Amino acid sequence: MADLFHIESMNLPPPVRLGKEPVIAPDAIIRASRFGAYTEVGASTRIEHSVFGDYSYIGHHGDVMAADIGKFANIASMVRINPGFHPTERPCQHHILYRGSMYGAGDDDAELFHWRRLQRVTIGHDTWIGHGAVIMPGVTIGNGAVVGSGSIVTRDVPPYMIVAGSPARPIRPRFPAAVAKAVEQVAWWDWDHDTLVARLDDLRDMRRFLAKYAALPDSEQ
Repeated sequence: MADLFHIESMNLPPPVRLGKEPVIAPDAIIRASRFGAYTEVGASTRIEHSVFGDYSYIGHHGDVMAADIGKFANIASMVRINPGFHPTERPCQHHILYRGSMYGAGDDDAELFHWRRLQRVTIGHDTWIGHGAVIMPGVTIGNGAVVGSGSIVTRDVPPYMIVAGSPARPIRPRFPAAVAKAVEQVAWWDWDHDTLVARLDDLRDMRRFLAKYAALPDSEQ
C-alpha cells in the first residue's frame, strides 16, 4: 500500500466572531432584506425580500425568498425557503412568459413577481430547519419546531412539533404540551444579550429552566 498522507488541516476558514452587524459570506447574494444582530449567512446563499431575526443563521447554498424568520433560527445548508410557483394555469408555464427581458420578448411580468412575494413564509423563534429541506410558499412554522433534513413542508407546522418527510408529516412533539407552553411563554429569545449570556447554563438544563422561569409543577416537567 502506498504511504498515506496525514493532513491536520487545510483550507480552513478563519474563525467567525459574530456581533451587532450581520456576517455575510462574500459570495452571498442579498436583495431588499434585513438582518438582526449576531446573524450569519453562509457561502453561495441567496436571500431576497426577507427578514432574519437576531441570532438566526443559514448555511451555504441556501435560497430564501419572501420570508419572515424569527430569532435563533437554525437553518442548515442547501435549504430552500419559498421557491416560486410557475404559472401552471396558463397554456405555457415557461420563463419566457414572465421573464420576457431575458428573451427579448418584452417586459418582465411585475404583477406575477409581486404576487409571489405576497406568499410569504413565516418561521418562528428557536426553530431548526434541516439540511436540504424545502419550505413551500405561504407556510408558517411555529416557535421551537424542527424540520427534518430533506423534508418538503407544504403545510403549517405547529409550535414545538418535529416533522419530516415528503410531504412533511408530524413525527412527535419536541416537548410535552405543558412544557412547550411554558417555554414559549417565557420567550427567552427576547432576553437581551447580557441576560442571555448570564443565563446560558439555565438554557442547558430543562428542569432548572422551568424551575427558575416557568414555575411548572414537577409532575408536568
